[in-house]
Amino acid sequence: MKWIRQSLWLSGLALALLGLAGCNSDSKDAEKSAPSSDDAPTVAVTHPIREDLAHSVNLTAEFLPWQQVEIHAKVSGYVQQMNVDVGDHVKTGDVLAVLEIPELNDDLKKANAAVLTAEQQAQSAQAAFEETDLINNRLQAAAKQANGLIAQQDLDTAAARNRANAANLQAAKQEIVEAQANAARLQALVDYAKVVAPFDGVVTKRYADVGALVQAGTVQQGTSSNSDSLPLVSFAELKVLRLEFPVPEADVSDVHLGDVVEVDVPSMGRQFEGKVARFAQKVDMSTRTMLTEVDVQNPDYTYLPGMYATVQLTLSEKKDALAVPIQCVSTGDNPTVLVLNNDHKVEERPVTVGLETSSVAEILSGLSDDDLIVMGSRNSIPVGEVAMAREIDGGKL
Repeated sequence: MKWIRQSLWLSGLALALLGLAGCNSDSKDAEKSAPSSDDAPTVAVTHPIREDLAHSVNLTAEFLPWQQVEIHAKVSGYVQQMNVDVGDHVKTGDVLAVLEIPELNDDLKKANAAVLTAEQQAQSAQAAFEETDLINNRLQAAAKQANGLIAQQDLDTAAARNRANAANLQAAKQEIVEAQANAARLQALVDYAKVVAPFDGVVTKRYADVGALVQAGTVQQGTSSNSDSLPLVSFAELKVLRLEFPVPEADVSDVHLGDVVEVDVPSMGRQFEGKVARFAQKVDMSTRTMLTEVDVQNPDYTYLPGMYATVQLTLSEKKDALAVPIQCVSTGDNPTVLVLNNDHKVEERPVTVGLETSSVAEILSGLSDDDLIVMGSRNSIPVGEVAMAREIDGGKL
């Protein structure tokens, strides 16, 4: 009986020892999987986030008139009237200035007189033709009725005179046409003595005063190629403005008609949205940029040509993208991020980067939503070593 009780005690002791050994083993495994804060560094970590990303650039822009011309006179003369001044608003066809051109008026009078003379000569030629035509027709009719009674010489003479008068009449009519054309040309030049507005707009500069001699330009409205030609006024359409800005060469492929831009006018404290209306489709060789324009409605003349603005142009967007703080991604051809893996070890993992903004970078491959991204300076984080995690909400230290 005593032997049996002793055997049972020895068996219990053995089981107890085995239990203690198992507990020690589990304790060591727990220490291995969850390092103590005393012997492992602490690193800040965050989870990748899902958000809508947009890549945009801020560019300097300038307001320009929709149309702008320097208006020249078509004919040379002295300024007789100046009907507008700087800042005046005028409509299409309004008379801006009137020139005094006495020599041209004299030429017009002579041209009109030449038209009257040509018309009188044509009337005389018409009468002479009608007379010879009547005589010729009568002789020809009589010769057919009385064969041989009228000499052939008389018939030939009458026909020749008729042809000559017909030619004279045709020449007289041509002289009328030429005289009328010359008079119309001079009348047009006289009409050009009134310089009119080519479109609705504002006078932005005045160059000439009453009594000034202005030389004829190549066109009535527009810049003249004659270096001696003095423009009368500078004229601009301001109810619609062009907002011009240069897009860098690296971004021109992402510019499309209708792209929405955010416009900020610092001098006025105003912001509004616009759309890309047109772009040059050519990169300027000197600046390596492409000219791009936004049309700005300006019915109240709120904005003025020459004002500067800042344009935020969105080049690309991505919905529900997996993103990490951009400082967590290494630079270079083969980007990587540091990850605290399931073994609590710092791991350098290669990733594929997509869209980047000023604060985050899209990760196309290499990470999942559950990964812990290590933040902070890479030089202070030992890759491959065990570390304690301190999660940072939103990826901000």
